[in-house]
Amino acid sequence: MREWAFELELCAHLEARGGLVARQLGAGVVRPGGRVVDVLRVEPGPGFAARTGLTADAIPEPVVAADVGVGRWRERRAVVRGLDARPDRARAAIERAVEVGFLETTRRRGRTLVRQVARYPDWVGGLTAIENKPDLDVPGDLSTQLRVDVSLALVDRVVLATASYVTRAHLNRLPDPVGVWRFDPETDALTVVREPTPLPVDEPGIELVDRHPGRDDVRVVGVEAKARARRRLAERAYGKGWRPEPPAGCAHATLQPTAGVGGLPACDHFDRLVDPGLDCGPACPAFAPGVAPPWDRRVLRDRHSPWVADPAGRTRTQGSLDRF
Repeated sequence: MREWAFELELCAHLEARGGLVARQLGAGVVRPGGRVVDVLRVEPGPGFAARTGLTADAIPEPVVAADVGVGRWRERRAVVRGLDARPDRARAAIERAVEVGFLETTRRRGRTLVRQVARYPDWVGGLTAIENKPDLDVPGDLSTQLRVDVSLALVDRVVLATASYVTRAHLNRLPDPVGVWRFDPETDALTVVREPTPLPVDEPGIELVDRHPGRDDVRVVGVEAKARARRRLAERAYGKGWRPEPPAGCAHATLQPTAGVGGLPACDHFDRLVDPGLDCGPACPAFAPGVAPPWDRRVLRDRHSPWVADPAGRTRTQGSLDRF
């Protein structure tokens, strides 16, 4: 089956069993976008309830790491200078933190002051990166990708998910710490072929930053840098989720029920799941203008996962969504 469909079905399966699930996230440290994980599962930690009460959106990591705090106001310009980022990115991070409700501002004597609305909680219980490869007979660069994840040890566990029958030869080609799941979207059955081994996230790691013929460039990543990258990764997962763009306004667009967590975007002409952002629209030979099925990613995610769409009593319109 297409890797896209396999990925969506697996995300639906994982969400139905608890935790937060997100797709396609940069999981590097030196090069955050140099390694993109297919699926990330975040296990809630002790401060998760406090995190859901802050904001439904991702909080910029530089602001979390900054010396702002709750009890005192700080001059915005001083905070910008103190952030570990270029001035334009630092200003953008602060503006975003204000926009999502993590920082509040006031004016005093012509100066703009900022402070946190609440303390940032320790809310992440664990991170599991999942690499999807439905067909192991077409492995591509799978072994190298997984070795990169293991050597960096940014996440607590790394898992390979496949629809293939897993042989001993397959297992021997994978790094020993990598767990293996066999997932059947038709029956929604997941079999643990091999449990993942916890990785040393509290120790320095080795990140592959570039490849050349006959040479790989690597960097040693310190514990503090890894901790910040883990927080950034978890925050991006919290804000993003796994559901794709809404189905296109096409007569063939439909929603395929799955795993009890709401429909997935599908096409009744091609009889398969589709990526609305890539597969749908006037460029599709079967496109026929029509009314898109009702679909609200925030409502579905709020309903079927521990993520909270409207924390602290904020409300939003959910018209025509009772059918979910």
